[in-house]
Amino acid sequence: MNRFSYHRAGTVAEAVKALSDEPAARLIAGGTNLVDLMKYNVETPSTLIDVTRVEALKGITETEDGGLRIGALVANNTVAYDERVNARFPLLASAILAGATPQLRNAATTGGNLNQRTRCYYFYDIQTPCNKREPGSGCGAIGGLNRIHAILGASEQCIATHPSDMCVGLAALGAEVHIAGPTGERVIAFADYHRLPGDSPQHDNTLRHGEIVVAVVLPQGSQGYAGHYSYLKLRDRLSYAFALVSVAAALEIEGGVIASARIALGGVAHKPWRRQDAEDSLVGRPADDRAFAEAAGLLVSGALGHQHNAFKIDLACRAIVRALAQAAAGTPQSQTDKRIA
Repeated sequence: MNRFSYHRAGTVAEAVKALSDEPAARLIAGGTNLVDLMKYNVETPSTLIDVTRVEALKGITETEDGGLRIGALVANNTVAYDERVNARFPLLASAILAGATPQLRNAATTGGNLNQRTRCYYFYDIQTPCNKREPGSGCGAIGGLNRIHAILGASEQCIATHPSDMCVGLAALGAEVHIAGPTGERVIAFADYHRLPGDSPQHDNTLRHGEIVVAVVLPQGSQGYAGHYSYLKLRDRLSYAFALVSVAAALEIEGGVIASARIALGGVAHKPWRRQDAEDSLVGRPADDRAFAEAAGLLVSGALGHQHNAFKIDLACRAIVRALAQAAAGTPQSQTDKRIA
């Protein structure tokens, strides 16, 4: 681990200024990802800016339109067990509980979860080429061991995946990310927050220099999915593993017919994966396996497998159908008994 200086920020403005003044500075809160990366010398910040005392980043509060604002410092377990989240947005609670251990969820924060970095083996191993870690060095996963890697939205530069479960739930719910930076505040639709790799895989998201996540806002309109949802996570072992494929599925059903649908995939791309045409294809149709299979085909259209991960294409299709069937029946996947319902 490299030597670094430490600065404790007391306000959002102070954190933004400290981050803006030093390009190699990094924010730290729970540190559940950053500290690991520092130990492996993947991240070598010159300064750590501690934001754990910034009151404006804390708490879960009501918005004027009946949604919920989750501060960037709110711990994952706090979100997952909040009564309002469970009553209005249970898909998010389920997605969070599908990930990590209780100890990690007690430390990990909402803002940190959004900004956690890939678990690609080559990204973590500084002896191997990785365009995300060192632009222009190559991608060790292409032609290497790539079982956990992307089948959608990848590029010739990078086939890494985003590791978060929480973000898949937030994507399906159409959340907003509230940002503060040197030029003021702005709001980013969740779908636009994370980036596909393209020619610059070193950039995971659309934050500008000096900007920080202040909060995530869940819109009031997504409460209609509380009765028909499921978060299904498929992995190599049942406990505490990152997803090979995960599905956040949410339906509004009226008179046996689908009125609206939300589907997001995890473990398959550089960001949570949604396609509007796949969701639209379900509207006005009975909630049955035929409709679900057609939506699955649209959602994974254009998928490209590699030597070790081509199986994920079929796995994703079957997982989408199963998650939608669980949502339609009102029997969401249990995150306690992880056997697939």
